[in-house]
Amino acid sequence: MPWPFSWFKSSKTDKGSIVNVVEETQPKSESINEGTISNIAKTAVTSDNCERGEGAFTSCSKDAQDCSSSTTACACSSFKTSPSPNLKALNQQSTPQLLILYGSQTGMSKAFAEQLAVACKLALASQAEFEDIQCMDMTKFEPERLISDLPEGSVFLIVVSTYEGGTPPDAARWFCRWLEDAAHDFRVGSSALLERKIRYAVFGCGNSLYGDNFNAVAKRVDSQLSTLGGVSVTDVGLGDEDTGKLTLQFQEWSNKVIAGLSQDQNSKQSGGSSQNKEVQTQQEGTTSDNYEDTDDDEEEDLGGEDVDMEDLGGVAPKKAKKSSTRLRDAADADSKHGGERSIVVSAPEMLTPIVSAPEMLTPIVRASLTKQGYKLIGTHSGVKMCRWTKSMLRGRGGCYKHAFYGIESHRCMEATPSLACANKCVFCWRHHSNPVGRSWKWAMDGPVDIVDQAVSLHQRMVKEYSGVPGVVAERVAEGLQIRHCALSLVGEPIMYPEINGLVSELHKRHISTFLVTNAQFPDRIKQLSPVTQLYVSVDAATPESLKAIDRPLFSDYWERFTACLSCLKEKQQRTVYRLTLVKGWNMAEVQQYASLIDLGQPDFIEIKGVTYCGDSGASSLTMQNVPYHVDVREFGQAICNARNGEYGLACEHAHSCCILLARTDRFLIDGRWHTWIDYEKFQQLVRSGKSFTTQDYLAETPAWAEYGSNEAGFDPIQQRVKKERKHPGKSSNNNIAETEI
Repeated sequence: MPWPFSWFKSSKTDKGSIVNVVEETQPKSESINEGTISNIAKTAVTSDNCERGEGAFTSCSKDAQDCSSSTTACACSSFKTSPSPNLKALNQQSTPQLLILYGSQTGMSKAFAEQLAVACKLALASQAEFEDIQCMDMTKFEPERLISDLPEGSVFLIVVSTYEGGTPPDAARWFCRWLEDAAHDFRVGSSALLERKIRYAVFGCGNSLYGDNFNAVAKRVDSQLSTLGGVSVTDVGLGDEDTGKLTLQFQEWSNKVIAGLSQDQNSKQSGGSSQNKEVQTQQEGTTSDNYEDTDDDEEEDLGGEDVDMEDLGGVAPKKAKKSSTRLRDAADADSKHGGERSIVVSAPEMLTPIVSAPEMLTPIVRASLTKQGYKLIGTHSGVKMCRWTKSMLRGRGGCYKHAFYGIESHRCMEATPSLACANKCVFCWRHHSNPVGRSWKWAMDGPVDIVDQAVSLHQRMVKEYSGVPGVVAERVAEGLQIRHCALSLVGEPIMYPEINGLVSELHKRHISTFLVTNAQFPDRIKQLSPVTQLYVSVDAATPESLKAIDRPLFSDYWERFTACLSCLKEKQQRTVYRLTLVKGWNMAEVQQYASLIDLGQPDFIEIKGVTYCGDSGASSLTMQNVPYHVDVREFGQAICNARNGEYGLACEHAHSCCILLARTDRFLIDGRWHTWIDYEKFQQLVRSGKSFTTQDYLAETPAWAEYGSNEAGFDPIQQRVKKERKHPGKSSNNNIAETEI
């Protein structure tokens, strides 16, 4: 199906140039973030109606005012998002209005609404009924106007997402609450909207992975507007980003909306009465003569990506190379609309992709992650320099893995072969800017290529620190020789089908592997070849708290979770339970956590306080949810007590608010802890091809890294730099934290 639409009416200037021609493009993420409309519609104009000159193409953006016209206005100056409309002026108008309202958490619904606004402006520009077309956030609209002073015959189009637990996004909460109250208030009545011939249409941005909550908000809004007597222009649109065709679904719904509005107006002009329900029925059974039909197989090639739509601020299906846009000659289009000739702007031709599966990284996802500093690799992988790598390049201390396991932080590469994840954890430090999915359905890059590019990109980032004041030259030289890889950057690394090949490639280069999994893929854990250390995130100890904290996509998440823990018992190499403590969420579950240890019997238990990553629409956490180091220590002691000495307090890294529990029967040897790793011995064991166990490559833990030491996990050969940081909301007795930087 062509996009935005394939049947816009033409207008002519004195010289006969065609205006209001739409060329298919997609909005850039930067434009979406700024609330502007960019690169959506392009208009062919002449010097008669635009100061930019004959034949120029202009795009709708926030600088649209640069283009002025005394006659037929070009698209760039004909519409702008209304951040704060003059409600008093709106109330005094008597002509019907077309209002486009959006409720968006982080940008997707807003982007769709802005696209629809431009398309409506272009398609309906010649219809006097809709001289006033506005697009606004639901927070800017007073819902009381629906039943009071909205001009007769007005139309409002709603684009809204469904958020956590089937609730509306923050921007739509008041509108939805008011609408629900009005729909159940007998004083309002079922003819509140019918009497003034108010029409509406609703499109929802949702994900069918969430079962009963799929597009729950859009369904409720549509039902409640109908209860109040509103006449729907077309059926509620249920966009499903799990299908990978969310944009196409929105396009189809939008075409139906504009077709319905256009047909209503034509009926009025010809003397007939408009009945939207009949129009809708006609649309379902027929297609406009001027539509450019799109083959279903071609649409399959365009989508397929699982992207968390509201966290990314916009999604566009992957396109193949674009060829020139064809404009059907107006003389060949014989259909008439209101006495004006129709023209057709078809979508750009789509070439068949080389691979049948879509790419995980869409342009919007790429833009979002790149802006955050990720170095993206191929179609689904990434690498990013850790802050502790930078710290150790300056000789200012290493991460907790340096204290617990002896890695050299400045020689560690943080990467992932899969940016997608099956959870949406409340404490995710990536703010859910990565895709989501329950299985691998994307095009796949080879493990050798991924490792080659990851190493090259990481080395390039290290080289950039050469000559930087404070950076130790010797550390930079060492940092170019990567010796460790933390497969924990973002997403779920174990989802990558060739994870064993990738691990093997890293080991061939003498790079140790620390792999973290979110405990939702037990079969993949069973199939995993030996890694240096395998982590399983244990974010909660009961089904209820796990669902609340990890927000998993799988309905059988608890069964998968416990199965993953049980898999660790069969592993011969080092295994770790990784606990993230969130104050007020999971810190009262000591006994339940202790019971889960029986399932996997891990070598180690890492306990860390949650890191506050700032305000985000994707999370409700605040600094009040961050425990102090003393809280983490007390929790660890309680676990040790509950296990009757099976585990002991081995190490701590106070700056990371993290401690390590270790099995006393394996790692407490002659009164000294042996939690460090003999990395050269591990590489020898891997190359031998023989089976080996955890005890075959352990090393003694230095005194400064042990629990209770004066250094509290800070390597004394590093330079300790401190600053005072006051955290708002913390108690006066503990509101100053000493921080190594």
